[in-house]
Amino acid sequence: MANQQAEALVYTNDQCVGCHKCISVCPVLTANKAVEENGQNKIIVDGKQCVACGACFDACAHGARSYNDDTERFFEDLRKGEKISLLLAPAFLANYPREYANVLGGLKKLGVNRIISISFGADITTWGYIKYITEHNFTGGISQPCPAIVGYIEKYIPELLPKLIPVHSPMMCGAIYVKKYMKVSDKLAFISPCVAKKNEIDDPNCGGYVSYNVTFDHLMDYVRKHSISGPVVTDEIEYGLGSIYPMPGGLKENVYWFCGEDVFIRQIEGEKHAYEFLEDYKKRVLDKKDLPFMVDALNCAKGCIYGPGVEAERSESDDTLYELQKIREASKKNDRRHAFSRKLTPKQRLDRLNRQFKKLDINDFIRHYTDRSKGLEIKHPSAAEVDEIFASMDKRTTLEKSIDCSACGYATCGEMAAAIYNDCNNKNNCIQYIKGKVEQESEAAKQMALEVEGKNEELRTKNELIAGLIAEVQVDFDSLDTSIGEMSIGNNSNAEESTGISVSMGEVVSFCDQLQEALEKIQGLLVKLEDNNEEITNVAEETNLLALNASIEAARAGESGRGFAIIAENIKKLADSSKDTASDSDSNKEQIQVAITELLGKAGKLIEIIDSVNLRVTNLAASTEEIAASADMVSTISTDLKEKLAQLNS
Repeated sequence: MANQQAEALVYTNDQCVGCHKCISVCPVLTANKAVEENGQNKIIVDGKQCVACGACFDACAHGARSYNDDTERFFEDLRKGEKISLLLAPAFLANYPREYANVLGGLKKLGVNRIISISFGADITTWGYIKYITEHNFTGGISQPCPAIVGYIEKYIPELLPKLIPVHSPMMCGAIYVKKYMKVSDKLAFISPCVAKKNEIDDPNCGGYVSYNVTFDHLMDYVRKHSISGPVVTDEIEYGLGSIYPMPGGLKENVYWFCGEDVFIRQIEGEKHAYEFLEDYKKRVLDKKDLPFMVDALNCAKGCIYGPGVEAERSESDDTLYELQKIREASKKNDRRHAFSRKLTPKQRLDRLNRQFKKLDINDFIRHYTDRSKGLEIKHPSAAEVDEIFASMDKRTTLEKSIDCSACGYATCGEMAAAIYNDCNNKNNCIQYIKGKVEQESEAAKQMALEVEGKNEELRTKNELIAGLIAEVQVDFDSLDTSIGEMSIGNNSNAEESTGISVSMGEVVSFCDQLQEALEKIQGLLVKLEDNNEEITNVAEETNLLALNASIEAARAGESGRGFAIIAENIKKLADSSKDTASDSDSNKEQIQVAITELLGKAGKLIEIIDSVNLRVTNLAASTEEIAASADMVSTISTDLKEKLAQLNS
C-alpha cells in the first residue's frame, strides 16, 4: 500500500494518525479512504480521485501528506548535460526576494540555459482570454490557470467543460511562445508553486511542451542541501501585469486593466468554497441564468503565491503578498506606448496589447479538455439505502440522522453515509455511533456490575463456608500428617522386624538342613545295623547247628561227653539269645526307620514352609520400603496442599 501511495502525485506518508482533518477540507468525497494498516487508522489518498488541490497539506497537523514532482529528475538531467531552460513562476521572486537572483545564478552554473518569467506568459493568456471572449461572445467562461480547478471539472463536473475558456494557462502560453516563437529547443522546467501543475504538464492536451514541474519547496530544499548559489541572474523578458496572476483576483485585475470595471467578473478562490461554487455554477449554466463576463477561479484561498508547492512557513506572514505588491506597481509603466501604462484608458491599453501580440496566432494557444469522469462517478445512495446505512449505525430518528457534528470529517451525517456507500469510510469512524455503543456497553456494564455485586455477596457467603471447610481440612491434614508420621515409624519398625525374621528364618532353614543331613546319616547307620543283625543271625544259626552237632556227639560219648553236652546246650542258648536279640533289633530298626522317614518328610515340608515364609518376609520388607516411599510422597503432597489452602484462606 505504501509503495502504491508513493507513486501517486499526492500520497499519505507514515505520519498519518487517522485524524480525518484532510477529509474535512477535501472537495472530493471519495478522494480520501479510511483504512486500517497494522492496527493503525489511516486516511490514504486515492490518486485517481484526487485533484491535487493541496488543501490536505494545510489542514494536516502531522505532516502526513507528501507529493511527487520532478525536482530530482531535473537536477539529474542537468548533471547528464541535458539542455534545459527555465520557466519561472512570478511567485518565486515574491517568495524569495533575497535569494532569488543568487539561486538563479547557481542554476545557471549547473547548466541551465535561459530563464523566462511566466509573467510574460500570463500577459499572453490575458490577451488570449479577452480576444477569444470578445470574438466568440464567450461570456460566463471559467478561467483555467489553475490545474486543480480544471482537473475537478474534467473529473466531476464535465457539464462545465464547454465553459472552460479554451486558452492555455500562463505556463503553457509561455512554453508555447518559447518553443514556437523564440525557437528554443531546450527542455523546459517550470519553477512552480503548484503541485497540480504536474497533472497539467503530463496532460496530452498540453503537447509535452514542459518536461519538469519543479516546486519551490523541493527546489529550495535541494538548493540549501547542496549549497547551490551563483552570480546574480534575473529573468530575460519584460512583462506587465501578468506578474500579479498569483494573487487572488490577479486575473480579474488584468481584465479590468484592459476592459474597464464595467464588466462583471466573478472572483472565487479557496479549496472548499471554489468547488462548492462550481457545483452551484453548473446549475446556473444548465438553467440558462445570467452569467458573468468570466469567472476568475483559483483553488488556493491566498492565490498561487501560497500554493501547496511552496514552503509552509511562507504562509505564516503576509511578507510575500507585500513583495508581490511591489512587483505589481513596478509592472505599471509610465510610457504611454506601453500596454501597461497608467496614463492610458482601458480601451487604449487593449489596443496596445493587441498590437504587442499581433504576430501571435491565437490558435497556437488554444487549449482542449477531456471528459475524465468515466469510472470516477461518485455513487449517490437512494433514500432507502441511506436509511439502511443509518440503521446499521443505530441512527433511527431524524435528530440522530442530522447531528452533523463533523467529527468524521464530513460536513453532514448524510455525507458520511454517502462515503460509507462509496466504500471510502466506515461507521466505526462516526463518533456518535461509537458514543452510542459506549453508552450501551456502559449500561450493560452497570447491569453486570449489579449482577456481579449480587454474585459477590453470594460468593462472600460461599467464601466464608469455604474458609471454614478449609480450616477443617487443614485440621484433617494435620491429623493425616500425624498418622503418616506414625505409619512411617511403624513401617520402619516393621521393616526392621521383617529383616530380623528373615535372618532368623534363614538360621532355621540352616538347622533343618543340618537335621536332614543327621537323619540321613542315622538312616545310613540303621541300614548298616540291619546288615550286622543279619550276620549275627547267620552266626547264631551256624552256632545252633554246631551246638546240635556237639549235643549229638556228646550223647554218643555218653557220660564222658556229658560236660561237653552242657557246654553245647549253653552255646545253643547263647545262639538263640543272639538270634532273638538280632530279631528284636530288626524290629526296633524298622520302627526307627519309619519314624526317621516320617521325620525326613516333615523336615522337607518344614523347609518348604520356611522358604515360603522367608519369601513372604522378603516381599514384606520390599513392600515396607515402597510404603515408606509412598508415605514420604503423601507427606510432601499433604504439605503442599496445606500451604495452598493457607494461601487460599488468606
